[in-house]
Amino acid sequence: MKTPNSNSKPIDGNYSQTEKSIVLIGMMGVGKSSIGRRLAERLGKPFVDADDEIEMAANSSISDIFENYGEPHFRDGERRVIARLMAGEAKVIATGGGAFINEETRKLILAESVSIWLDADINILVERVSRRNHRPLLQGKDPRKILEELGKERNPIYALADMHIRSDGSPHTKTVDLILEALAK
Repeated sequence: MKTPNSNSKPIDGNYSQTEKSIVLIGMMGVGKSSIGRRLAERLGKPFVDADDEIEMAANSSISDIFENYGEPHFRDGERRVIARLMAGEAKVIATGGGAFINEETRKLILAESVSIWLDADINILVERVSRRNHRPLLQGKDPRKILEELGKERNPIYALADMHIRSDGSPHTKTVDLILEALAK
């Protein structure tokens, strides 16, 4: 489902030929990386996961960056990495859940890409994030409570994205199909 936003940009019906990157935003666990890989393959574009690129640039895990330097330091590095990724050829970029919340990063994404907010029901997010224990914001905490709090804070900001696509419990290929349909409009 494509939800129009007041800042929506016209999108060419043959998106694969445009020069803009697609940047996937949304809560942790929504499937940005998994969906992004499949979307990139369907579009014939490269895929990059901003979190992987941040870890390579810092030669450290995101958890270690958070622990040793704090979230503001991480967000600054995240912004620089996303800017570098967007400067090259058009690609599909999966961002971390908090990337779009940073005002500078958000302005860059909105100006230079097609931004897509991937959204899912809280039960789906809780189930997905509970599979692995690598998310710094959830360490030693109740995932449902944290995700609900983050959703209240972040969802109004995510809503500024060019598109809003709901992901449900079905295979990610269905969500990719929804994105492709929205891009073609």
